[in-house]
Amino acid sequence: MEITKAVIAVAGSGTRLLPATKAQPKEMLPIINKPIVQYLVEELVEAGIKDIIMVTRWDKKALEDHFDRSFELEQSLEKTGKVEILKEVQKLSEMANFIYVRQKGPYGNGTPLLSASTLIGDEPFIYAFGDDLVKSKVSFTKQLVDLYKLEKSPMIGVQEVSEDVVDKYGIVKYRGDGIELEDIVEKPAKEEAPSRHADFGRMILNREIVDILARTACGKGNELWIIDAIRNYIQEGGRFLAKEVEDGKWITTGDPENYLRAILTYAVDYPELKKVMVEYCDR
Repeated sequence: MEITKAVIAVAGSGTRLLPATKAQPKEMLPIINKPIVQYLVEELVEAGIKDIIMVTRWDKKALEDHFDRSFELEQSLEKTGKVEILKEVQKLSEMANFIYVRQKGPYGNGTPLLSASTLIGDEPFIYAFGDDLVKSKVSFTKQLVDLYKLEKSPMIGVQEVSEDVVDKYGIVKYRGDGIELEDIVEKPAKEEAPSRHADFGRMILNREIVDILARTACGKGNELWIIDAIRNYIQEGGRFLAKEVEDGKWITTGDPENYLRAILTYAVDYPELKKVMVEYCDR
């Protein structure tokens, strides 16, 4: 079955980036000349995703406006002869079929999925966190989809991290030497970590996992965690895989340090900005 739907969780508060996120969604913070969420949407579209369901909340209207038409702006750009910028603005609303759902339920990264569950149907789909990016030569979502076509199993994205930071992430435990998971260990001590592969917010899920999530109790911090549902799926006999990023890297943007790293990572693609960075670092 073709994977054409994606659910993006964009209902978070962005408290670690306050006060910048007081009046705008964290996913709309710019990285060079595009907001964070646009990089994610472009990755999804490159992988053949047609329908993008964004799970939002009351103060996220800027997300909807960004992927909508702006006739006044378009007319102004046309009148001033800014044709290339006009094309960039117009293509935003045409990238995919955008659907917006308000989040309901307990706090946690599994709740957005339940809020969108009636729109998913029985087909496999992408689930992504709006502040996780992957900069790679080939869309990481496409890498996931290509592996799914071969294996027909749900999966999560992973990236190798240094031994010193395994206690900050969910670390996957493999079954044997393959790509199938036996478990996901949340924030293990480095001497107890089953691998150095950390999971992140990009995955292919199926209806069975959604149904398991619906009967999964809130876990750590009284939050509903998608990882708990995935672990239950594995324990009930489901086959679940890990897909490592190829020719690229996962970039999180949810705190000031990593947000700055993300800006610098993308800035090197612009020769004029790379020059500025080199000049600054040489001071």
